[in-house]
Amino acid sequence: MGQLGASVGLIAAVIVGIGIIAFIVKGIFIVQQSQAVVVERLGSYNRTLQPGINFLIPVLERPRPIKIRRYESTGLTTKTLQERVVEEIKIDTRETVLNFPAQPVVTADNVTIQIDGALYFEIQTPRDAVYQVENLIQAVEVLSKTTLRAVVGSSELDKLFSNRDEINAQLQTVMDEAGQKWGVKVNRVEIQDITLPSDVEEAMRQVMAAERKRRATVTEANGYKEAQIKKAEGDKQAAILRAEGERKSIEEVLSAGKETNAELNAQTVVSYLIAQRYLDTLPDIAKEGDRVMVPYEATGILGSLESIKSLFPGAAGNPT
Repeated sequence: MGQLGASVGLIAAVIVGIGIIAFIVKGIFIVQQSQAVVVERLGSYNRTLQPGINFLIPVLERPRPIKIRRYESTGLTTKTLQERVVEEIKIDTRETVLNFPAQPVVTADNVTIQIDGALYFEIQTPRDAVYQVENLIQAVEVLSKTTLRAVVGSSELDKLFSNRDEINAQLQTVMDEAGQKWGVKVNRVEIQDITLPSDVEEAMRQVMAAERKRRATVTEANGYKEAQIKKAEGDKQAAILRAEGERKSIEEVLSAGKETNAELNAQTVVSYLIAQRYLDTLPDIAKEGDRVMVPYEATGILGSLESIKSLFPGAAGNPT
């Protein structure tokens, strides 16, 4: 009887030991890095498990699942992905990208466009993501669509193209404020593509072509204006220099006349200068043809030149 009792005690101890080991093994729960698990005890929130080895009391404690959207292949030979909403007990705390498909939006200037975007967010408070909203991903997607309609609907079409960064910042601010209740941090929102109606797109193309043509015309006009200004300034400087040269020539003639005691008047000096310029241009005139036609009026000019030279014995090689 003693041996039988000892055997029964040993078996009972083994059973208890196995039970304890099974209890401990069943209660061990490993959480990966960048994950979190919400734990309930008897149906009430107890704690949030962090990455590492954790222990759950079997039967009394259990992880609370969260609904997550997943895309799975529909067949072995096709690459088509089917959207499914599944429940997972481990919450991914990494940044997640949510693409929402193109949807019609009416701008402030009554233009209907198709616009789609991408939302980058991360779950910072797993408890709120589980208890504050029934389906987190669906709630975020619906909120992003309604926010997109509200922000884009208050903007004109031209502003969407010229100030896209500002629109993205407004979307990110509104989404972040609304997502804080769900324990979600919205990092940024990006408008990916804007599809215009064909008639609006054609009208914008014509406007851009007209604007480019206008800029080219303005540039050409400014160039012509600057060229004319430069030419006028050059002509002005040339006229000033020419007048200065003529003034100096007159002064030299008058000075020479005083030195030789010759009687000169302004008309005689001017006639002399005109005759001298005429003689200077004769070689250029001769280059244009075989014959040079001297007008009758030139004889008077040449006579003025001879009369001036006669006043200066040393001019043109005459002996003094």
